[in-house]
Amino acid sequence: MMSQNPVIHPWERVDDLQRKGYRIIQNPEWFCFGVDAVLLASFAVVKPGEEVLDMGTGTGIVPILMEARNDCGQYSALEIQPGPAEMAERSVRLNHLEKRVKVVQGDIKEASSLFGRASFHVITSNPPYMDNHHGLKNPSEPKAIARHEVLCSFDDLAREAAACLKPGGRLYLVHRPRRLMDLLTTLRKYRLEPKRMRFVHPYADKEANMVLIEAFRGGGVQMHIEPPLVIYATPGVYTDEVLRIYKTEPVSDEKVKETAIAGDAAAKN
Repeated sequence: MMSQNPVIHPWERVDDLQRKGYRIIQNPEWFCFGVDAVLLASFAVVKPGEEVLDMGTGTGIVPILMEARNDCGQYSALEIQPGPAEMAERSVRLNHLEKRVKVVQGDIKEASSLFGRASFHVITSNPPYMDNHHGLKNPSEPKAIARHEVLCSFDDLAREAAACLKPGGRLYLVHRPRRLMDLLTTLRKYRLEPKRMRFVHPYADKEANMVLIEAFRGGGVQMHIEPPLVIYATPGVYTDEVLRIYKTEPVSDEKVKETAIAGDAAAKN
């Protein structure tokens, strides 16, 4: 029987997520979650009764934040690295979320074999942004695996997401705009049709450095581009919208309705 009070190692830290009293265990020597994970958890829409899979969960931050924000859904968190997977599982126990979030150690490239085809309504992923041509130093280090496509490519992720999603299911991603054409081409290759996109800018006068994408399995070809999201009003000061996101802005009924309508249409295609 698992302990209700997981061990926190001396080299780890526990951060308060400022949401429902939830905390997360992190190892600064590996990697710590950033604003991209917070934005992804806010961008994704989960409806009551839906099954959700987070691919490449790392510390488990995305499913934990999504559970806090949505208060619905059942979450699976897939992570290939034993250390981060075990740490994510301890964070789940730390927050008493064992009945809502299940951490599975395994390979994204084998996700459809691990979970079964057409098993999820929603898949989220904050995948490695860089391919192996961008300054890869040590391919065995957790930071390198989190940042570079060492253990799986975006093609692997898209293929397995398409296989694991139910008809009309949704994939939510955060990635880099410089790879946008490759992302969209690969998604379409596996009949994951991008339906909603939002560019994220560090400042209002700077170019986007992140993009959030919602894609439907079997969706139609029309896409909605949302207004840009700006992170900082001034150096070190978040914009009002980002502050609302960090304070767990609830999902609007209108947003859930829009997603439900789009999902019904995608399931018919």
